[in-house]
Amino acid sequence: MSDNEIDIAVEDARWEQAIPELEAFTLRAVEAGLAILPDSAAGPVEVSVLLADDATVQALNRTWRNKDKPTNVLSFPAAEQPFQPGVARPLGDVVLAYDTLVRESAEQSKPFEHHFAHLLVHGTLHLLGQDHETGEAEADAMEALEVAALRALGVPNPYDD
Repeated sequence: MSDNEIDIAVEDARWEQAIPELEAFTLRAVEAGLAILPDSAAGPVEVSVLLADDATVQALNRTWRNKDKPTNVLSFPAAEQPFQPGVARPLGDVVLAYDTLVRESAEQSKPFEHHFAHLLVHGTLHLLGQDHETGEAEADAMEALEVAALRALGVPNPYDD
């Protein structure tokens, strides 16, 4: 058991119906994302996860990214904080959209749980400073980290066709 603080808020009850043992599954996926970059997540750290619907994610996306549409996952890194011994360092928030994940997992013929785990890892890596939008090399590096973290969870490579 880690000393990390993973706070999970379920805004849309469909998440609890879709994923057995939702809290434990979410904790494992976030911890896998943190473990793949142990130096970046030197901790303990705090991560907040919001399991929402498309309307909530669209509103956040519009407010913070000027994109008036839902997306699968949003990550909001916390501002750098001075180290305080014994206090978890806030990394930020990861927000997922239920409706979008259901649609994408069906379109990609992937189990919903696998797609959910992938996007939790993806969002967690963003909190650790990974960015796939800065160039092809960075995107490839982030994908490799995702694949490694997902392998630890028993989830197949999401980038394989």
